[in-house]
Amino acid sequence: MSLEKAVISNLDTGEEIPVLFNPKEYVIEKKTPWSEMNVFGLDSPPVQFTLGERRRLGMELFFDTSEEKTDVREHTAKIENLMLVNAQEHRPPLLRFSWGSLCFDCVLEDLTQRFTFFRGDGVPLRAVLRAVFKEYASASTQLSSTRRESADHTKKLALREGESLSSLAAREYNDPAKWRVIAEANGIDDPENVRPGQLVELPPLY
Repeated sequence: MSLEKAVISNLDTGEEIPVLFNPKEYVIEKKTPWSEMNVFGLDSPPVQFTLGERRRLGMELFFDTSEEKTDVREHTAKIENLMLVNAQEHRPPLLRFSWGSLCFDCVLEDLTQRFTFFRGDGVPLRAVLRAVFKEYASASTQLSSTRRESADHTKKLALREGESLSSLAAREYNDPAKWRVIAEANGIDDPENVRPGQLVELPPLY
């Protein structure tokens, strides 16, 4: 079986940058933050999902030109340039890291370059780059691929800190005026008399 080289593609320009040596390993990291809600009197406050974080792909890339005796920065500079702002797009380029079955659309978030071997005149011949790529997907792509519970199912939620019935209706029904539906379903006479952590039932909309 032939060796398949890892490639970093610049999706803005179409340029492909093959790595000199495939990474020995890579790490994919994903975090899902939950924030604690301020509910007085509880030893263990409830948590509320806030906003998901994108995956990160981390690895070390090895570059060596000791046989050719050429400046290894001719190769590493191509990676570093992927962090520079494009004058037309006003942002660094969108990328794709491809290797075998791995296809990761991303941006280059963090890069550390370590030069470890040199010519007699000080020109570096060997480098190790620690790169962290952050997943990229447009909002429309994420919404089209994410199935969310529709407003035709009853569910219960705890009110967040500073949240009102109208803001809850805006978040769940996309219509702040639907606060009356929530108030009626929960027997709330005064919509201003609600507190963080209070459980409310969200009725279906027909």
